[in-house]
Amino acid sequence: MSRPPFRRTGSSVRDTAEAAFKSATTKPVEAPPKAPVVPGGREMVTLRIDREVLEHFQEGGPGWQDRINDALRKIVETKS
Repeated sequence: MSRPPFRRTGSSVRDTAEAAFKSATTKPVEAPPKAPVVPGGREMVTLRIDREVLEHFQEGGPGWQDRINDALRKIVETKS
């Protein structure tokens, strides 16, 4: 005895899944919370400077980032 050929009736599983995905909605993306601002705090940045300038500040050993910050602060204060 042979089976009758399989016939799809209505919608297939794939059609049902596609319909479910199409009707799905997304939640609005929430902005990440802002970090609290600390008075006098520092911010981590990436800065591209000439190799010679970097070597000059690093010659003094540890604290070279503070020395760069101090030099930049002096320039800002003279402009204000």
